[in-house]
Amino acid sequence: MTRTESRPESTPTLRWEDAFSPAGRRLSSSAIREILKITQAPDVISFAGGLPAPELFPMDAIRQAASSVLDRYGPAALQYSTTEGHLPLREWIAARVNIPPANVQIMTGSQQGLDLLGKVLIGEGDVVLVEAPTYLGALQSFAPYGPRYLQMQTDEGGIDLDALEEQLKTTRAKLLYCVPNFQNPTGRTLSLERRRRLVELTARHGVIVLEDDPYGSLRFTGEEIPSLYELALEACGGPDGSHVVYSGSFSKVLVPGLRDAWVQAALSLVRKLVQAKQGADLHTPTFNQMIIAELVHDVMPAQIGRVKAVYGARAQTMMAEMKAHFPAGVTHTVPQGGMFLWVTVPEGLDTTPLLERAVARKVAFVPGAPFYALGGGENTMRLSFSSANDGQIARGIRALGETLHEALA
Repeated sequence: MTRTESRPESTPTLRWEDAFSPAGRRLSSSAIREILKITQAPDVISFAGGLPAPELFPMDAIRQAASSVLDRYGPAALQYSTTEGHLPLREWIAARVNIPPANVQIMTGSQQGLDLLGKVLIGEGDVVLVEAPTYLGALQSFAPYGPRYLQMQTDEGGIDLDALEEQLKTTRAKLLYCVPNFQNPTGRTLSLERRRRLVELTARHGVIVLEDDPYGSLRFTGEEIPSLYELALEACGGPDGSHVVYSGSFSKVLVPGLRDAWVQAALSLVRKLVQAKQGADLHTPTFNQMIIAELVHDVMPAQIGRVKAVYGARAQTMMAEMKAHFPAGVTHTVPQGGMFLWVTVPEGLDTTPLLERAVARKVAFVPGAPFYALGGGENTMRLSFSSANDGQIARGIRALGETLHEALA
């Protein structure tokens, strides 16, 4: 008897694109991260990435803090820990606004905070109000959860509250996301009057406010202004009655690589964030949190002063060079702090294809269009002054000015 060997039927090739979930299909690459790939040549002066100045990192203090943490905590510094975060660090954060540490959740970078807040707050089709322009990392974080974005009108003072009030009369919004201090990407700051009105207006309409404040400590001109969160606490009397959620970070005032940030919010929301974080990474690295806790009392205040002085001087240098070298009709914001300023060029000039021409002159920026949730901003760009020295700023702005003169000729 002859044994006949049967050939296996051909197996269909799996198309991974068809396997992605609706949330997976909504994921996209960061426009800035993709832009940075073309600006990595060592001779390109980059005003593109929002990078803290590495020469200002407190290396010796971090080295000493790491050693102190290992001496004090031993193996516990390298062990699994609680999801909520290192208690001494949460206590320090909470004391700044006189809330219980239970209302503070430590995050692995503020970007994780945005992602987890999106996960627990945003449902398919929920209306999310964002500034025009807004931080594109927030758009990237929220997008998988299926929001319906509406852009809030803005002017030189930030969110236009008259326009927002009219919008809320006809729109049932779930969440309002904003960066009130030295906004990314524009560098604008929301005034105290507008902040008070924003808190009152959103409370009246039942809109959750997510206040993203990674740059708030980096003010180099003007007077300090209370956060939206502080104003909400003042109005409602305690954290559990506040409709404002606050996101803070140590990345811009100490170092970004330790990836330490936090969210402070009503206890019911914090508890839900704990559950979401357990599914994401269990907890922020224990050792990193302990190092930060060693630095916040003595090192961080001096570090903030140093960073503010340097960034303030670099911002002034950049604006002076722009005045000298940019064509007539090109305008920019005047930041009171932070790391960015916003440039508007004449209508009809698209800054996205302009980037390639600028890179040919060894200077880079971020085109403005990706910062708009619903399109627009083609004639804008973001410049960061934080990580370039005065000489680089002078050469880079001169080259960018030549690029603009050529494009507008």
